[in-house]
Amino acid sequence: MSAIPQQVFARQKASINTLVATQSALFAGFEKLIDLNLKVIKATMDEVALRSQQAADVKDPQEALAFSTGLVQPSAEKALAYGKHVYDIVAGVQGELVKLGEEHIADNQAQLSEAIDQMAKNAPTGTEGAVALIKSSLATATSAYDSMTKAAKQAAEVAESNLNAAANATFKAASDAADAANKVATPRSRRAAA
Repeated sequence: MSAIPQQVFARQKASINTLVATQSALFAGFEKLIDLNLKVIKATMDEVALRSQQAADVKDPQEALAFSTGLVQPSAEKALAYGKHVYDIVAGVQGELVKLGEEHIADNQAQLSEAIDQMAKNAPTGTEGAVALIKSSLATATSAYDSMTKAAKQAAEVAESNLNAAANATFKAASDAADAANKVATPRSRRAAA
C-alpha cells in the first residue's frame, strides 16, 4: 500500500479522534453545569422552606427588617459562588478545547513539515532555495502562532484576575451593605424591646 493513502487514513483517524475528544469535553462540561444547577435548585428549595418558616415567626416590623436584611448577604455569597462555579466549569472546558486544538495544530505542523521534507528529497536539483524558503516560512508561521498563543493565554490570565478582583469587590460591597443594614436594624430592635 502506498504511503499517501496511509497518511490520508491517519489524518482522517486523527481528525475523528479530535472530534470525539471535543464532543466528550463539551458533554462533560454540559453535564457539570446540569449537576451544578440541580444542586442549586435543591439547595434553594430547602432554603426557601427554612426561610418561610422563619418568616412566619416574625412578630414585629423591626424583626421583619432584621430578617430581610439578613437575607441579602447569604444571597450575594451564593450568587457569587454560583458564578464562580459556572466560570470554573466553562474555563475547564475551554482549557480542554484549547489543549485539543493545540495538539491538532501541532500534528498538522508536523505533517506539513514531513511533507516538505519529502518534497525536498524528491525535488529536482537547483530547487534547494525554494525548499529553504518554504521551510523558513513554516518556521516563521509557527513562531507567530506560538507568540499569539502566549499573548492570548496572558490576556486570559489578566481577564481572569480582573474578574476575580471585580467579584471580590462586589462581594465586599454586598457584605458591607448587609452589615450596615444589620447595624441600622439592630438599634431599632433594641429600642422597640425597651
